[in-house]
Amino acid sequence: MLDTLQLRSRAVPPEPPRRRGATTTEPDYDRFGTVLGLLRAVPWLQVGLGAAIVLAAAMVPWGTGKLLGAMDQQIMTIDVNGDFIGDSRNAIERQAGKWVGKSFFATDLSDIKADLERRPWVDSAAVRRVWPDRLVVNIREKKPLAYWGDGRLVSRKGEVFRPANPEVAGTLPTLSGPDEQVREVIDMARSLSDRLAAHGLGFAGLSLASRGAWTLSLANGIQVELGRDQVAERFDRFLTVYESRLASHAAEVSRIDARYGNGVAVRWKRDEPAGGPKS
Repeated sequence: MLDTLQLRSRAVPPEPPRRRGATTTEPDYDRFGTVLGLLRAVPWLQVGLGAAIVLAAAMVPWGTGKLLGAMDQQIMTIDVNGDFIGDSRNAIERQAGKWVGKSFFATDLSDIKADLERRPWVDSAAVRRVWPDRLVVNIREKKPLAYWGDGRLVSRKGEVFRPANPEVAGTLPTLSGPDEQVREVIDMARSLSDRLAAHGLGFAGLSLASRGAWTLSLANGIQVELGRDQVAERFDRFLTVYESRLASHAAEVSRIDARYGNGVAVRWKRDEPAGGPKS
């Protein structure tokens, strides 16, 4: 016989209905715990150090300006150094003197440099500050290589310039030609001068005509016409004839024309009209 068992249990009250649209929320203490955890995870030492670096970097220009302003003086002295032949130390000091009384730090040294390098004899100028109130200027003059045609000079760098006193350059060869061909004239002059020296002849000058014809001047006063074509061959022909036939009569020779195919033409001083040769 089966017994019938009845299980009794307490009634569970039904879950109260939720309002539509409502959401459940976590307790407040969980939220604060999360925030505290995040704060603990932030590397505050690194953050503080970074902020300090940024602040210091922002203060540097301001502090530097304040320091320079406190240290700034007026320029009181300008010293000029250099070896002078064409220019004069006193003249350069007078020109640089316009900066005396200016701000030591605010003065742009490139302005002084550019101003001094406009002087005809000045090749380069270097300017530096010596605290608290002095400038030092080092001048390098142009080194003249030759006189250039119409009273100007040409430097060893190939720069044609016109100083007020070209004669102070002393005894130099005379070169001439179009200004835009100055380097070509210098190169040819050096080549011919070296060849002449090897044969015991002195070089006095070289001229390049506008049409391209070359005329060589020897130290003994002889003019040698080389023309514009086959210049090297004509120069060799002149040397051959000069050494074999003319060297012993050089004092009597005025001009040699080497533009011939098989020899040279000679103009003698005795054959020239009174007043000298005409070009």
